[in-house]
Amino acid sequence: MEGFLKEHGPFLIQPDGVTLKYNEYAWNKIANILYVESPAGVGFSYSDDKKYATNDTEVAHNNYLALKDFLRLFPEYSKNDLFLTGESYGGVYIPTLAEWVMQDPSLNLKGIAVGNGLSSYEINDNSLVYFAYYHGLLGTELWKDLQAYCCSEGKCNFHDNSNLNCTLKMGEMIQIVEESGLNIYNLYAPCDGGVPGSMRYEGDYLITHDLGNSFIRMPLRFSWRQNLFRMPVARKKVRMDPPCTNSTAPSMYLNSPEVRKALHISPEAPEWQVCSFEVNRGYKRLYMQMNEVYLKLLGATKYRILVYNGDVDMACNFLGDEWFVDSLCQKVQVARRPWLYTENGENQIGGFVKEFTNIAFLTVKGAGHMVPTDRPLAAFTMFCRFIKNQPY
Repeated sequence: MEGFLKEHGPFLIQPDGVTLKYNEYAWNKIANILYVESPAGVGFSYSDDKKYATNDTEVAHNNYLALKDFLRLFPEYSKNDLFLTGESYGGVYIPTLAEWVMQDPSLNLKGIAVGNGLSSYEINDNSLVYFAYYHGLLGTELWKDLQAYCCSEGKCNFHDNSNLNCTLKMGEMIQIVEESGLNIYNLYAPCDGGVPGSMRYEGDYLITHDLGNSFIRMPLRFSWRQNLFRMPVARKKVRMDPPCTNSTAPSMYLNSPEVRKALHISPEAPEWQVCSFEVNRGYKRLYMQMNEVYLKLLGATKYRILVYNGDVDMACNFLGDEWFVDSLCQKVQVARRPWLYTENGENQIGGFVKEFTNIAFLTVKGAGHMVPTDRPLAAFTMFCRFIKNQPY
């Protein structure tokens, strides 16, 4: 629902948490869009048995069943072309859902689009260190130490290196990139709420900002997360907020009794929060990289795939997703080039695109993790071209 209210939905929530305004670049202008809050326990979604421990495979199947149930209730949409899109951990959710959908001939799957997606933990971690250094975040001395302790024969392992010196230097790198107060979702944007710590108290709530998507194999990060999940804090008194983002306005709006009633939200549904600590704590990550799933989709030779990234995001950086797409070893159809969009009657560079057989990798210049929020017109242009199968 945050994407609905702050990125590409028909209305944009205003800072007062009450007012909506029309979104000039809403993606539903060219498509019927179904927003799914998943897994159960996230947002307004809930499970009758209140058991929210789950995993990648179970979520993919549940999302498929939810889609089927929606089309059972609204059969007028069942013959439409179907595209699956998502961002961030959608890098896992969307391809695994597509695996189910492609096996169902009653669904008219045409393609998938993943924005700033987590496609490989290893590649995401390794690329982020390069991203950080070449964006001026790491000093020359630290960079030399990282190369000396984490690299061998021209290959660097910043992901799960067991060398003690590498681990210590990676701790310094992580502190700079993720814990110093930089906005990990947009390097050049300010940090909403000021520089956060790894956790803080807000009234009776313990607030944690670590979503657990990066450097999961580094010993210090792993032990910190395990201790956090074991803390003797009532689960309803822990809140998980993405760092440097402000979810106050959508939270106020969606938790308004009038809004809940108008949206037909069940009384059983929880209070809306942008993230669920309970779901995160009980979630089992089964896919460390998505190559096999992408290759299965590409092997069908009938789906088009778009992997796009805002180029100043550090949560799921563009370099990692570019490396990931390259690792699929598909035939290049169009060499890397700038792509253009029109603003105020003038052509502007939207970013860069490289096209392979049935898959394209595209960057959005100046955008962070939430591309439609940062570059709404460029994002809408990209989306239109993807849906209409036009050249980028």
